[in-house]
Amino acid sequence: MASSAPRHGAPKAVIDATGITEMRTGAITALGAKHLAPKNPRVLAHIGARGTAYWNIRLLCGLFDFDEVRVHSRRPESREAFAERLRADLGRPITVSGDWESCVRGADIVVEASRLSEPAPMLRTDWIKRGALVVPYGTMSAVELSLTDIMDKVVMDDWGQAHGRFGALRAHVDSGRLTADNLHAELGQIVAGLKPGRERDDETILFWHRGLSLSDIALGHALLAKARAKGLGQRLRFH
Repeated sequence: MASSAPRHGAPKAVIDATGITEMRTGAITALGAKHLAPKNPRVLAHIGARGTAYWNIRLLCGLFDFDEVRVHSRRPESREAFAERLRADLGRPITVSGDWESCVRGADIVVEASRLSEPAPMLRTDWIKRGALVVPYGTMSAVELSLTDIMDKVVMDDWGQAHGRFGALRAHVDSGRLTADNLHAELGQIVAGLKPGRERDDETILFWHRGLSLSDIALGHALLAKARAKGLGQRLRFH
């Protein structure tokens, strides 16, 4: 990722875009949970162990004092290594689940960040606890069509990202189950106080974030400013 001066376009810095994307994805998950999660959630369930997964859990654990954090991914070696990294970095127990149901059932916050090769209903609607926050954002849908039927509110980061070929709720948009009219709000509207977030303990809420490149740019700018303040990085010759 190259940061450029807006006036003349000359490069200002070269930054690791993969790390930025992973961090800002976790930050959006946490920001959504800050406004939409039940009060004092006790159990976090996370499906997936890819790069963004680490920051989802790390930042959610920074917001909430969970009694239990559960993780699952398809490959045993992947989920075990992921759990070990979390234990070392967070200094807390991590429960490794061998299947989706044991990970998800009864959780107060469910994050689905799987990496399926094609859509498949792996996350069952009847596993979702009343009053939970569900955050599905896999590229290929892993949820049932009935998932939105149990939701009191559905929130997105940006409705304009709802259209296209991929996404956790692709079939829900295409079938008319999720529309601009029945979408509760975009996250920015809730953060700005224009629309309410969670209003009751028993509300079951879904937050679908697709990701915005503006978030990468904002985080990249913040990292560059912090690096300058701390005297980090190295100068490169530019011709």
